[in-house]
Amino acid sequence: MRALAWITICVIYLGLSCQTCKRISHTAPPNIIWLVAEDISPALGCYEDPLAYTPNIDALAKEGVLFQKAYATAPICAPARSCLITGLYAISLGTQHLRSEIPFSTQLQTLPEHLAKAGYFTSNRNKTDYNFDPNERWEHWSGSLAPWRYRKEEKPFFSFINVGPSHEGSVNNEERYRQFVKDVPADQITRTDRVKVPPYYPETEETKAVWAHYYDILRLMDATVGQVLDSLKADRLLENTIIFFFGDHGFGMPRYKRWLYQTGLRVPLVVRIPEAYQHLNIGPVGSQTERLVSFVDFAPTVLNLAGLKVPVEMEGLPFLGLGIDAERRFVFGARDRAVDMYEMSRAVLSDRYIYIRHYMPHLPPIQTGFIYGDQKHAFRALREAKAAGLNNKEQDKLWQPKEVEELYDLSADPDELNNIVAHEDVQEIKSELREELHAWMKEKKDLGLLAEAEYMIRSAGSTPYEYARSDTYRTDRILRAAELVGGSDLGAIQEALKDDDSGVRYWGAMAIRNMLGTGVRELKMLKPLLDDESPSVQILAAESLCLREGHPEALEVLKKWVIDDRPWLALQAARSIQLIGPAARPLIPTLHRVLEKNLGTPGAERKYKNFNYAAFTSWALEWALKEMGEDVKVN
Repeated sequence: MRALAWITICVIYLGLSCQTCKRISHTAPPNIIWLVAEDISPALGCYEDPLAYTPNIDALAKEGVLFQKAYATAPICAPARSCLITGLYAISLGTQHLRSEIPFSTQLQTLPEHLAKAGYFTSNRNKTDYNFDPNERWEHWSGSLAPWRYRKEEKPFFSFINVGPSHEGSVNNEERYRQFVKDVPADQITRTDRVKVPPYYPETEETKAVWAHYYDILRLMDATVGQVLDSLKADRLLENTIIFFFGDHGFGMPRYKRWLYQTGLRVPLVVRIPEAYQHLNIGPVGSQTERLVSFVDFAPTVLNLAGLKVPVEMEGLPFLGLGIDAERRFVFGARDRAVDMYEMSRAVLSDRYIYIRHYMPHLPPIQTGFIYGDQKHAFRALREAKAAGLNNKEQDKLWQPKEVEELYDLSADPDELNNIVAHEDVQEIKSELREELHAWMKEKKDLGLLAEAEYMIRSAGSTPYEYARSDTYRTDRILRAAELVGGSDLGAIQEALKDDDSGVRYWGAMAIRNMLGTGVRELKMLKPLLDDESPSVQILAAESLCLREGHPEALEVLKKWVIDDRPWLALQAARSIQLIGPAARPLIPTLHRVLEKNLGTPGAERKYKNFNYAAFTSWALEWALKEMGEDVKVN
């Protein structure tokens, strides 16, 4: 009798279990929407920001899960979006610069392509900005806030919906801001006396005004989110649709966007999963999680939610759905060229610390040039405060060369004000984070270890992604050379300058560029590099020589490459010309010729023939000409 009872219980249990399995397996694949806001940090009501009015996003958080530690992989849009749409770090693809035109490997497919093969309808709203060709990736591409209505049959859908306005242009341009808020009642406009400016800004009426504008724009962005939600409700799709809301990187403000700190990388992330799909969630409705998640995890997560296998080439970890992996211990970030402003920095974050390594520390955070110009309200306000002597030590850092390494305890110092990299009690932590960062750079074949022009030349006939996975890309050796930057080991630097790998020689030259002012001996080491087989090494050596002394041979090098038809070479030379200032005066006629070559067709919307290399090269040259007293408008 006892045995019979146990058999009966087991049969009932198995029957219930099979019914449960059947219900889950027969649940229709979920619709999935990404609501992506440009240039916003977690300044929302659901993140307890007292100035934020974001009722629609707050409602999503009440019905979903809020992530406290979600991070972009870059503090600027194009490389961050490249990662989102591929599930690969931009440094793996060669898409880490803003902007670029990188050939995309036929060995890879984007997220919408994977989903389309599985029967999903895929759509994108407006912006792409992947640094590779976005065409033929989406079934539907328009400005619609309800793109699922364009389906020809009842298929599950994945929609990438850019919601705005929140881009820096809507805040930093007074005319655009006024246009956006013209219909907002006066009593809903954020008062400047309620604003507390971040510690990186002097507290002036101008700085308070630009931050107040941001909150007004966030109100409008939230209303756009509400339009999408209303359309889903009207179409009776809300309970069949998993909704992600997140920002593409931090605020579009100085010390946020383009800055490789938590301020530039941390984003809001709210995910609402309907009741029918709660078995795919990681927490109860209305909860918060401290789980570390990175943009590289988003594409694998969508595939996992859709019940699809994650391709082995994707580099992230699913954080929602069945069978999710263990939580990650670290997230990583990268900062490279932004328009014509060259940079190379890398960061790793744990649940408590952020470690940053700058490989071009001689370049200050705010460099001279158009994208940091006075046409942007926030930069103008900072520049005016600086001129008036209102800055404190922290605010002055925006204009000074960077420290080679930075380490911040985010639990004790969330604003990242106290660099503890030299403190004795954190040396083990620093070493662990540095080792993790180096291991990541080597494992992902970080293409930022080569100058942009260098890896474009080396990968000719293929793609940067495929080249980086060949035996000829020696990341270990090149990374060791990059670590010479910020040090003073002249013997090791001299050996690097003689290496048979141009990537190693480039970092030897960069180490000397960072040491300018230490003596003539170092400059003499650079002169042979004016004839180097690598154009990027030539350009860097020429820049350094021109900064310290008049050097006709170095000027000829810059002249040769700024007129080159390969746009990534011309851009590097143009930026070096802008940085050397008056020493470039003999090149003035050449610079005017390059500007003329880059012009678009008469009457076109844009002055230059593309909003990429042609424009960026021209802005650098216009700025250089303006600084040399030429009658030139920079735009």
